[in-house]
Parts: sequence; C-alpha cells; structure tokens
Amino acid sequence: MKYTSRDAERKAILNVAFEMTAAARTAPKGCGIDNIETVILDGEDKDALAAEMRDIHEKLGGEGPFGRDAGNVDASEAIVLIGIRNIPIGLKGCGLCGFSDCAKATQAGANCAFNVTDLGIATGSAAAVAMDNRIDNRIMFTAGKAAVNLSLFPEKVRISYGIPLSASGKSIFFDRK
Repeated sequence: MKYTSRDAERKAILNVAFEMTAAARTAPKGCGIDNIETVILDGEDKDALAAEMRDIHEKLGGEGPFGRDAGNVDASEAIVLIGIRNIPIGLKGCGLCGFSDCAKATQAGANCAFNVTDLGIATGSAAAVAMDNRIDNRIMFTAGKAAVNLSLFPEKVRISYGIPLSASGKSIFFDRK
C-alpha cells in the first residue's frame, strides 16, 4: 500500500492525539484524585467546534480571540480537548478556592483550586507530548469554552482547554491575526 506524506502526517497526528490523552490521564493530580476528561475531535466534529467558536466570537461583537482561534481549529487536522470535572477533593483546611470548606464552595458554585491546577498540569503534559513528537500545537481556552458550550464532556466539566494539532511546513499557530 502506498501512503502519501499527507496520509502519514494525518496518521501521526491522530497517534499523537491518543498519546496526549494518556499523558493527561497520567499527569500528577492533587491528592491522587483524577477528575480529568479527554476528547479527541476531527472531521465534522472538529468543524462543529470551530463553528461554535465563531458563534461566541459574534456574540462578543467580533472582539477577542475566538474568531482567530476558530481559523486555527479549521486548519488543524484534529484537536484534543482536556476538561476537569468540578468535584471538590474534600481536603480539610484547604481554602484555596476562597471558601472555608468544600461544601460552601460547592454551594457558591466555585471551582476547586486543586481541580483547576490539575487541569493545567494535564494540559501541559499533553502539549509536551505533541512537542516531543514535532506536532505543532497551541493551548486554547477558546476551544475549551466552545467544547463546554457544546456539552462535549460529562455534566460536571465546566472548564476545559483545547489543543489543536497540525503538521505543516510552517506552524499555523504563528503569525496569527
């Protein structure tokens, strides 16, 4: 069977995307409690995410990075989404979220500081896998926001990031306007 460079690059990107989800899963977690969720999108599902990013851009009056980032998602082969279920870990005396205990934080709708930190570590671990495999990528809160809007994660995920992936002669994530 013959594979063109485009075929091989697409396969490499998808293989790396799967490895990125494993890196997110195995990244260190506060108190060893894993609330990470991952999703990989390509094709029409990736296009629907970019469309939601454009809708957000329009709702914001055409301001901000959502429109620009949607173009990057369009130009990407796939995107890895990493979210965190907002389930407080119940650490006594923590208060990092600004509340005296997890019950009060939950009642107020606050995000557990450990969960948010774990999301950052997992996202960094996943992006490092892409970098180690020479797959161009960019961490985007805009794609994560659109993913939450589209309910691409379980119900308790309120914060996520997207990492679109590309393999081209020049990174699509630079010289952005």
